[in-house]
Amino acid sequence: MSSRCALAIRPFSPALPAPLAPALAVLMFGIAAGACERRVDEPAPLAPRADRVDGPARDPAPPASTGTGAGRCIHATPTTPERPPPTHAGPDPACPDDPTGPFQLATGKVIFLDARAPDVLVEVARKEEERARGLMYRKSMPEDRGMIFVFEQRRNHAFWMHNTCISLDMLFIDRDGTIVGIQENTPTLNDSTFQVGCPSTYVLELNAGWARRHGVVAGQKVRLEGI
Repeated sequence: MSSRCALAIRPFSPALPAPLAPALAVLMFGIAAGACERRVDEPAPLAPRADRVDGPARDPAPPASTGTGAGRCIHATPTTPERPPPTHAGPDPACPDDPTGPFQLATGKVIFLDARAPDVLVEVARKEEERARGLMYRKSMPEDRGMIFVFEQRRNHAFWMHNTCISLDMLFIDRDGTIVGIQENTPTLNDSTFQVGCPSTYVLELNAGWARRHGVVAGQKVRLEGI
């Protein structure tokens, strides 16, 4: 993941004592530099299509979350969809060609403990370059397959759909297996940022609509095998 953040710093007021100005500039830069996180750019972003207007991506405020238990942050799954269902039954017609072919990744399994859902065989994206690539350029994915992103740091991770041609459900999973939030039906070839406002260690990507089809909601637990 990487950030694409624009930082504008106004000149310091003449009233500020000169010895303090450099220290304050460093402090301001340090605060801003860690403010957004998304997947790494590979090729340059696609030119806008005639039927879609893409402006500069902005990191929205984190979704409202609820605390359950002792400090537990859960972004509850809404009873109605957060966004419309996918507009494409298959891959986006504007999907770019894959310049290199998919990475060969290790595989594992995600088992849903609190829902009548099938086990999911997942590709495991653990290295930085694997997480950066993700499911870019894929034009299909079997129904009970997915990709899980494993992070060294537990934090509020943010994803985008840059060069991602199929709509996805994103399940944000904490280190104890709790699903802390779900982003559903994420739009294809989109540079907006998707997050749930709660810390997690894993993010599981499945075909769009998978979670609803199988009764999977935030607050439920999974077991990870081989991950």
